[in-house]
Amino acid sequence: MRARKVLVATLGALVAAATLTSAGAAAITTDSHDPLAGRFDRPRHGFASPTTTLREGRPSDVGLTDQPIRDAEQFLSDWTKPDATGHPHFSGAVGLLAHDGVVVDRYAVGGALRYADANGTELPPGQQVPMRDDTIFDMASISKLFTSIAALQLVEQGEVDVNAPVARYLPEFAVNGKGAVTVEQLLTHTSGFDADPVPSLWQGYPDIPSRRKAVLDSPLKNAPGTTYLYSDLNMLNLGFLVEKLTGEPLDKVVHDRITAPLGMVDTGYNPPASKLNRIAATEYESSPPRGLVRGQVHDENAWSLGGVAGHAGVFSTASDMAVLSQAILNGGAYRGHRILRPDTVEQMLTNYNQKFPDDSHGLGFELDQPWYMGALSSPVTAGHTGFTGTTLVIDPESRSFALLLTNRVHPTRNWGSINTARQVWATSLAKAMAVKPVEGRDAWYAGLGNSSTATLSTQPLTPRAGGPLQVSFSAFVDTEGPTDPLQLESTTDGVYWQPVALRASGPGAPAGDVTSLSGHGHRAWWRVTAEVPATGVTTLRWRYSTDPNYTGRGVSLDGVKVTERGRTVLDGERNPSALTASGWILTGR
Repeated sequence: MRARKVLVATLGALVAAATLTSAGAAAITTDSHDPLAGRFDRPRHGFASPTTTLREGRPSDVGLTDQPIRDAEQFLSDWTKPDATGHPHFSGAVGLLAHDGVVVDRYAVGGALRYADANGTELPPGQQVPMRDDTIFDMASISKLFTSIAALQLVEQGEVDVNAPVARYLPEFAVNGKGAVTVEQLLTHTSGFDADPVPSLWQGYPDIPSRRKAVLDSPLKNAPGTTYLYSDLNMLNLGFLVEKLTGEPLDKVVHDRITAPLGMVDTGYNPPASKLNRIAATEYESSPPRGLVRGQVHDENAWSLGGVAGHAGVFSTASDMAVLSQAILNGGAYRGHRILRPDTVEQMLTNYNQKFPDDSHGLGFELDQPWYMGALSSPVTAGHTGFTGTTLVIDPESRSFALLLTNRVHPTRNWGSINTARQVWATSLAKAMAVKPVEGRDAWYAGLGNSSTATLSTQPLTPRAGGPLQVSFSAFVDTEGPTDPLQLESTTDGVYWQPVALRASGPGAPAGDVTSLSGHGHRAWWRVTAEVPATGVTTLRWRYSTDPNYTGRGVSLDGVKVTERGRTVLDGERNPSALTASGWILTGR
């Protein structure tokens, strides 16, 4: 058994907290009014109490500011309106944000049913159906999380070993050189499977038995464990494994063991016709000739398997997915019902893919993916997306989650990516949380978008004692990474700027001398010092710049001070007007 990678320290205490009391409550308890509520710069440790239940509230109830959330709502609204292309980015959306057990925002906009054909011909207003808080969505690949949970429940029961070959449980799986593929590799998409069944199941096989056999017979593209390649085949086969060991179809397993215990009454496969008026439409399909798809799974392979598959097929609402998200934050329990032990949830949130740095993955969840997690992303932030336009982001460090459910394939999948909207929605929750100043009432903050630069410059500084200038400041840095650096630069002529070596200390700070600061997920203030030779009148500036893709929460500076041999040359805390800002603001949050 290869050594399992240990979760970042924020979840390190989980196993110790897993022991349940006789009442079923975990040793760790939290309070939605605890002093860390609403703080982005004070990451939590361990899970929330298993007794934490969601309640409705306002952002201010848990220390959040609401302007970033209102701005994100406006962004979603704008994206449901036609742009220069003549069509919107998506027909409609339902968003939900929660922090510390409080649902701080629900937002529904646009249409659940809007178009009559693949060309985007709008239905008459009387035939359109608006989005509502309780609209039911085809969750697409978010269904993989339900399959993963069902499989891990079998692990808890001792019926499955994640390190064992899949063929131990499904002997027929071993064909075509797959005898060494493990259950863990299915869960982490490192099995070696190609991206999709070839040919597609609905095109290449006449009936469900032949399609199931085609999945089991699928060959590998890469040697097991050598490559990360996201593939529906992993979860299709895992779903078959669950069915084999439980003796029940996957939809019944998911209902009986996950959704029914959690009270997720609108979640399941093949929703009944009685709920059709609440279901968001997806694509108008001519191949296969299904017409407007509404109430049936959009994914063609899942459809060809009768609507129940390990990789797709689950329908759900924002409210139901909020319950599942809170159950994960609670360590696997909600309203007295436990679906997983805390140590099992920890495995879902542990990165097993350190060999593949950009593809962090737990046993089920994707981890640390800024392309849709935005500024909530960190090494322990978990989530998943769905092709139909669904997004789930769970941030254990702030006890938060962001859900954005859209029907972006209605009426066609060809209207473009919605990843920017995914980032904006998750980032709004991160920016609603406070990063409190280290000193005084405020700090300098730059929360830039892509391809931007912010500068904070000193007035010209005149050395008098011939000694070097000693620079000190505190920095909170939450960026995409090295491509979005914070740098300190100096100039004596106002034209040529030279980088200044920095030395930082604090959780997650870089070691030794560096010329830039970057990184995300540590969520801590760093103390930073630098030394600038006294070669004449010198101007300093802090420059934060971003590349064309992704941004974190941003950068804050506080307690800026420059001295020379003990003499104060500049004190930005006492005299903030000594600093000239472009793209920076003074804020108490």
